[in-house]
Amino acid sequence: MRLLRAAARPATLRGRLSLLAVVTAAFVMAVFTIAFNAFVHQHLARQADDLLRARGSAIAATVDTGGPVLRVLETPQEDLLDANAWIYQGASLVEQPPSAPPDSPITREAARLAAQGGARCTTASHGAVDVRLCSRQVPSPGGGPRTATVVTALDLAPYRASGDTLMLASLALDAVMLACTYGVTRLAVGRALRPVRTMTDQAARWSATASEERFSGVPRPAELARLGASLDAFLDRIRAALRHEQQLTSELSHELRNPLATIVAELDWWQARPRGEDETLAAQRAIRDSARTMQTICDTLLAEAREDARRTPGTAAVLPVLKALAARAGQAGVPVRVLAVGEDGEPIDGEPIAGVPAAVLERILSPLLDNALRYAATAVHIRASREPGRVRIEVVDDGPGVPDGFRAHLFQPGRQADPGDGHDGAGLGLPLARRLARSAGGEAELGEPGDKGAVFVVTLPAG
Repeated sequence: MRLLRAAARPATLRGRLSLLAVVTAAFVMAVFTIAFNAFVHQHLARQADDLLRARGSAIAATVDTGGPVLRVLETPQEDLLDANAWIYQGASLVEQPPSAPPDSPITREAARLAAQGGARCTTASHGAVDVRLCSRQVPSPGGGPRTATVVTALDLAPYRASGDTLMLASLALDAVMLACTYGVTRLAVGRALRPVRTMTDQAARWSATASEERFSGVPRPAELARLGASLDAFLDRIRAALRHEQQLTSELSHELRNPLATIVAELDWWQARPRGEDETLAAQRAIRDSARTMQTICDTLLAEAREDARRTPGTAAVLPVLKALAARAGQAGVPVRVLAVGEDGEPIDGEPIAGVPAAVLERILSPLLDNALRYAATAVHIRASREPGRVRIEVVDDGPGVPDGFRAHLFQPGRQADPGDGHDGAGLGLPLARRLARSAGGEAELGEPGDKGAVFVVTLPAG
């Protein structure tokens, strides 16, 4: 049973399409074969009736009903005309074929047709043979009541044999056509799918080696061109995932190097000579702080990596993202005001569109907004503006600003201007914002300071 199901449902697309073509062709051929053979049988039946009527007319021409007694005139083809023909005067049999006795079923059927009068045809069975009979009435001259009826008969066996032969021939032709249909369809589908198989092998090979080769640029049919574009996008995502994995590894290595070096140095110094209780506690605190820093770095980078792995290219309207961030940040007690301005600095009604997804834009701006809220005195302002080919976003606070000596180290991982200022943080938010902005083709930097506070500027490609 399982083998039958497998044979009825091939595993390959080539086999399924070939089977579908054969089933469709078989249905169409069956319809045409039935219609053709029905037409042939009707045509043969009409030919038999036409022949019987012609013979009946020829025999009727030899019947003389003008005298008191019905006479059959002699003709050169009398033997041929008399074969399988009955002549009746009223209900009386005047002449019959030598091969048909009076009590035979065929003669009785001929008598029934003569009694009914007019021109009629019927089929009678004589043993295993079917016989077709047709009657023709011969009126008397002047329209007198004395009429004669001629009944002719024809063996249908040759016509049935011709119909059966045509039926077998059509079935044989159908079988040949189905075999040809299957072979041609399988060959055509195989040739049509050969580029798909080649593209699949190339995609597997390119994805394994992170190749720069792509399917675009090669002339292909429309369907294969769309498939090539989809495979190109898939390869680009694989390449981006590999690049992201390499970047994550290098970032972890770089970020963990400093706290790990601190732990190793403290342990080496501790083992180098005996220490007092205060020095031991200080070393333990240093090791603990470095370990926590490593944990924070790992958590932050891995969380960002999980978000980045789900990222897809796209665009985002800037103002809805800024307003959503402002709404969440407003719960911290510091008001956040959002404004969209044009190139001249005046408010605009249009909405800037950034060439990054909304999730990426939010991840870029969240650390900058958190930093501004951490140091702002009364309020934070976010201004979004459109520039030629890009979008500019400024995050401004009215806090103490960035010390001049720390401006060069602001975006370095793990660096804080004053670790003891009472503000939480591992010094990773601003570097993460810059890295995300640069990966999207933009930049995150510290703007020119105003009267007070800090200005962070993010530029991104326009959507």
